Amino acid sequence: MSVSDQDLKLRLAALTPEQRKLLELRMQRQAKAEPSRPRPLARAAGANAFPLSFAQQRLWLLERMGLGGAAYNVFQAVRLSGPLDVEVLGRCFAEIARRQESLRTRFEAAERGPVQVIEPPRPRPPEIRRVDLTSLPEPEREPEALRRAFDEIRVSFDLGRDELMRLSLYRIGEERHVLLVVLHHIVSDGWSMGVLLGEITALYEAFSAGRPSPLPELPLQYADFAVWQREGFSGDVLAEQLGYWRQRLTGAPALLELPTDRPRPAIQTLRGARHVQRLSPDLARELASLSRREGLTLFMTLLAAMEVLLHRYTGSTDLVVGTPIANRQRTEIEKLVGFFVNTLVLRTDLQEDPPFRELGGRVREVALGAFSHQDLPFEKLVEELRPERSRSHSPLFQVLFNLLNAPMPQVRLAGLTLTPVDVDEDASKVDFTLSVQEVGEGLSVRWLYNTDLFDAATVARMGGHFERLLRGIVEGPERRLSELPLLTAAEERQLVEWNATAAAYPTEVCLHELIEERVDRAPGRVAVSCEGEELTFAGLDAAANHLARRLRGLGVGPEVPVGVFAERSAEMVIALLAVLKAGGAYLPLDPDYPADRLAFMLADSRVPVVLAQERLLPRLPEHGATVVTLDGAAAQRGERLASGAQATNLAYVIYTSGSTGRPKGTMNAHRGIVNRLLWMQEQYRLTADDRVLQKTPFSFDVSVWEFFWPLLTGARLVMARPGGHQDASYLARTIVDEGITTLHFVPSMLQVFLETPGVEACGSLRRVVCSGEALPLELERRFFARLPEVGLHNLYGPTEAAVDVTWWACEREGRRGVVPIGYPVANTQVHLLDASGSTVPVGVPGELLIGGVQVGRGYLARPDLTAERFVPDPFAAEPGARLYRTGDLARRLPDGAVDFLGRIDHQVKVRGLRIELGEIESALAEHPAV
Repeated sequence: MSVSDQDLKLRLAALTPEQRKLLELRMQRQAKAEPSRPRPLARAAGANAFPLSFAQQRLWLLERMGLGGAAYNVFQAVRLSGPLDVEVLGRCFAEIARRQESLRTRFEAAERGPVQVIEPPRPRPPEIRRVDLTSLPEPEREPEALRRAFDEIRVSFDLGRDELMRLSLYRIGEERHVLLVVLHHIVSDGWSMGVLLGEITALYEAFSAGRPSPLPELPLQYADFAVWQREGFSGDVLAEQLGYWRQRLTGAPALLELPTDRPRPAIQTLRGARHVQRLSPDLARELASLSRREGLTLFMTLLAAMEVLLHRYTGSTDLVVGTPIANRQRTEIEKLVGFFVNTLVLRTDLQEDPPFRELGGRVREVALGAFSHQDLPFEKLVEELRPERSRSHSPLFQVLFNLLNAPMPQVRLAGLTLTPVDVDEDASKVDFTLSVQEVGEGLSVRWLYNTDLFDAATVARMGGHFERLLRGIVEGPERRLSELPLLTAAEERQLVEWNATAAAYPTEVCLHELIEERVDRAPGRVAVSCEGEELTFAGLDAAANHLARRLRGLGVGPEVPVGVFAERSAEMVIALLAVLKAGGAYLPLDPDYPADRLAFMLADSRVPVVLAQERLLPRLPEHGATVVTLDGAAAQRGERLASGAQATNLAYVIYTSGSTGRPKGTMNAHRGIVNRLLWMQEQYRLTADDRVLQKTPFSFDVSVWEFFWPLLTGARLVMARPGGHQDASYLARTIVDEGITTLHFVPSMLQVFLETPGVEACGSLRRVVCSGEALPLELERRFFARLPEVGLHNLYGPTEAAVDVTWWACEREGRRGVVPIGYPVANTQVHLLDASGSTVPVGVPGELLIGGVQVGRGYLARPDLTAERFVPDPFAAEPGARLYRTGDLARRLPDGAVDFLGRIDHQVKVRGLRIELGEIESALAEHPAV
């Protein structure tokens, strides 16, 4: 049917300016083809039992499943100032309950399904629970009334037995009261509360003057609407509406991955809280002006802005948002109390980083299309589309946006002044709802959020970002979404402060030179012990000098890589130090590697010399390098030589695992590893009494600090036997027998170690360092339960950046829900950026990029890949500085600590623990049973 001019005028008169504009645009689009409509509304035949509307049936099922409760209460509090006649007020509610059958409805299970049963009008007015608070000090009365009101709205209804309207009256003064009206959502909605208060106003004024009710009888009741809806949405009407929505929502993402403070519960909770902010009149006027210029309604502009926020928070370019509508487009139901509200699903494409102006146009088309097909109940849409269901989140969307009508104004009648009072809400049916309301000349923005997902500080920060975005939008709607400002000035300053890690370490010294200084200070102290064999600092130095001279004779010098093919032994340590003393860079060739991998590394690196243990030579693939055997190296002696190396020259080349492609030789200079070791010593303070267990395969960069930290500090380096790193019982015995104070574990091996009998006997242990995998919170707790006096330290860093770049001291009594990777080490910076290269706010995931002195040189003989992953550093003052793109996803916590989330492209979830694919090989090297 066509909408008549008279009908349109009536509907426009009842709508807000925002709704009026939407309806006008909708009518323009429908000028040529009006969608099919259900039959006209009429009185339904029946005694007093009727079917439920689609929305009512959903709430009834939720109640039956125990998932409803007080979360679906609708309420309004009103301050009454002036002489109040409580008897007249009771008569008003009695008359309203007579007029509005929904307020006399209860719900029963019947053979054909649930029905709504309409009770006859009661002879007595509904009970008004009266509470006198005047015995309290005057300043405490209204706050106490609102506290009690908050408690009252959290009391559930029994849909089959209770009257679904509760009334409370709190006396807070001689002529001052607070009236609370609570209804179940199954018989009411937000519009209904306005209808209810309007009828109270008209009736109270009439009854106080001794006049009869001025309200005309209602031609229809809510039950008539329910029958009409059930019968009307079938056949062509249903097919047409569903056809539109199927086209719009096919392939839509099931879940918006918002950055939450806690993991999403397996079963969605409705616990909520709210955050309210005010936008200035100037900003409100600028938003209204922008909307007019761009041909948008304020609803569209604000919705587009919220979608920009969601896009910047999640990186998603396919966004699905819900918006509630009053669903009162028919004049005959405007004055009814009932559950009419419907929800529209708005899906917007944000691909190709459009200017905001273009996004506004996209949102306009989405909104107009949705409002043109708004008759289909949301519950029917879900039933027909059958989206993938999960009890952990709402279907189709997890975020709601709403532009509210102006708040109810103050009303004066019969000597009374009625003023609405705001009462806190504590139920959130989705992840969060963003509601905007025009208040005075400004805008009030309300965030109702799920407290199981978000902290109050997080939502407050989100509100600041929304306001910053809005200001950026009005200043430059032609800017692309990635160019719109998000961070506040205070946040930008804070990020700079968190990266202020400057430390005055020597920058022109090589690693082996620091070790030589330690040799000269304590030449007779034991430096290395391995399975009963011991080397003093002087002996180690002399043996390495002898081998270094031989390497020099073979052409080894600065920038020359030397392969080391050895099992864990004193000879291995001598070989590594000798390569550095000769000026070269050592390249580990793990004997346990497959032959084809070793062959690739030899060919790719083109090492001219390989240092090898003679018994391992049969495992070495064919190559063109000169082989120098290490057997007997510990007994050799030689004088020092000038290495010729500078701090900027290579110290080592370690090949990556190759899990994300073919292995790459990562190059790290002396300056980076020296910085890393000096920071470690400053942070953890090894002494001559410490003993460090070297157990990590030397093909992994953790071994670098295991080898050289004790050697440059005078502590003892204890070498585990070959293969011993995979035997937890052996490790426990070695810790006790050797008095180990410091060692490293990947978390998967730490878990095995903690389950080993006798761990509590490791009394010498002072510190355990974890890295290489995400450290689960439960493992941290188990560690302190087994080893309460031992420090646990969580470090993070890629091979491309001199071992570790962040650190975190685990907390014995920590209250965090995660174990962070912590803060950047000295002279190192950590940046978290989105796909466009913009800095992400606290709590928002971004790619982790590393800057500072520890950033490596790149990949051996791979200039293309080096240029791709080692990019110019826009944050650095010095020219030529670079950032390393890790490909890891992380976020900052409110105190600046970094929380590792996994790989951007490859993430495996095992029992809730995120493990990056490239770490699996490290775990296997530590323990083959992992």
